[in-house]
Amino acid sequence: MLFAVIPALVLAVVAVVFSVVAMRRTASLRPRSGQAPLPEDMVGLRREVAALQAATQGALRHLAVVRYDAFGDVGGHLSWSVALLDDAGDGVVLTSIHGRSEARTYAKSIASWSSEQQLSPEEEEAVAHARG
Repeated sequence: MLFAVIPALVLAVVAVVFSVVAMRRTASLRPRSGQAPLPEDMVGLRREVAALQAATQGALRHLAVVRYDAFGDVGGHLSWSVALLDDAGDGVVLTSIHGRSEARTYAKSIASWSSEQQLSPEEEEAVAHARG
């Protein structure tokens, strides 16, 4: 008689565990106080995604850094060029060239992944890496 009760007991324990897990998952999906409820339709979700994409369109999301030795007598890759660009390829390339006694910093504007100013090979490499 004891052997007939054990499978039923195990089944009951498993059912309780699944119930607790399901309740926790459902509770985490409910909006907490101060949070707006989730849209119930796909149209609302699509509108929210489109609004987020429009809001981040001009964000500088394409970044790359190139470090190098600008002069043969200075080591340690202290010079660098960084490209900061948005999805359209607009932004800036910043370059800092370090020598033994001085450092110079330059900024060059980038439009559509290219610049009207002459870019150094390291700056071109930074733009290429940022573009992916």
